[in-house]
Formats: sequence, structure tokens, C-alpha cells
Amino acid sequence: MRRTSQAVARYAEADLLPLSGLQHLMFCERQCALIHLERAWRDNVRTAQGRILHERVDAGDGERRTDCRVARGIQLCSSRLGLTGRADVVEFHRVGEAQKGARLSGLDGHWRPFPVEYKRGEPKRIDCDRVQLCAQALCLEEMLAVAVPAGALFYARIRRRQNVVFDSELRKTTEDAARRFHELITSGKTPLAWCAPKCRSCSLLPVCIPPKKRGHRSVSRYLATAIAELDG
Repeated sequence: MRRTSQAVARYAEADLLPLSGLQHLMFCERQCALIHLERAWRDNVRTAQGRILHERVDAGDGERRTDCRVARGIQLCSSRLGLTGRADVVEFHRVGEAQKGARLSGLDGHWRPFPVEYKRGEPKRIDCDRVQLCAQALCLEEMLAVAVPAGALFYARIRRRQNVVFDSELRKTTEDAARRFHELITSGKTPLAWCAPKCRSCSLLPVCIPPKKRGHRSVSRYLATAIAELDG
């Protein structure tokens, strides 16, 4: 993978990966590889609802309030993390000059970015949504040279926001995920299949583990065959 030789290593534009892939990676590395290496995709009710939700959010107009500007579908990029993508919504809140917010074209004052990501379901136990949102914040920080300390996840099922603080632990998890994403794509190898309860919600289940391969015994045979093929 091409990197520049600057003091802080940065990815070339051709090597940028989709920011949304971090959510796939955190959910399941095999799912991530199927989507981003093998270009496999299947819709189910959940993914279709999610797509419609994002289309509605992106189609909305920006908003102007006294101390807040709302922008939709902002293109994001981080050459440090090697990621690019779009933010559903970024709110810009007016802050005092001492807080060192961003300067926005055509507007007076200083403004702090606050990314908001829309999800169709409800809050998850794993960090996949929080990592995706944090990656958006890291992109905004690099692009605007300002701190982005927090954002929010809006879950359509409960119609409520969940605020997310981008602390040092979440930032490290996000940076590690971006690094692992690049390693996975560079390797060109799709991890072997394995079954977990979360697999039932994955639209790629028929591609990942065909129906005849499912069940504890059949999955064992399936994995044994795949390993034998690799060894051969």
C-alpha cells in the first residue's frame, strides 16, 4: 500500500477505503471482506430500511438557526487513517472564540462540528456504530483543524439520540480498526466462516454460509473442507 514519506504517514488518494467499512469490520471481519474484497452484497429488510432512512436524511435541506447550522451529506476524508465517505448530518454549533471552533465560509464567528449518524435499529452492545461515528469526527478534525469532542447516533426504532463522547479509548479503537481494515484489504484474504448469534441478522448469511452448510455439524464439515482446500 502506497504511503507518503512525510513525518506523519498518509495514505495516497487511490488507497482510501470507505469509512462505512469500519462498521462492517467491527461487526464481522468476514462480512467486511465479503463486501469490500469480494464485492458481495444482498439486501434484506434491515438493509433496505437502512438505505431508505439514509436517502431521506441526505435528501433533506440544510437548516439555519441562530447558533446552529445543519449540513447534510458532507464528503469526508482522512489521509492519515486512509478513509473517505459521507456524513449523514453535521451540525455546526456556534462557540466562543476561545473555544477555537472552525471558521465557515460566509458566516461570522466560530463553529464546532457535531456529527450525527442515523441508524434504523436500536443501540448495539458492540462498538461498530460508535467507531463509525468517531471516524467521521477524526475526518472532520483533520479537514477543519479543530477539535470534535462529541457527536450523536440517532436510532430510528426508538426515535432517540444517543450522545457519544470521543474519548481517548474510542479514538484508539477507531484508529486500530482503520489500520486493521487496510491490513485486511491488502491481504486479499477473506476470513473463514464461523457461526454466531449475530449471523441471523446479517443479509450476507446466504452468501457467507449457504443453507446446506448451516448447523453445527455441517458447519464443521464446511470449515474442514475450506481448510483442506487452503492446505492443498
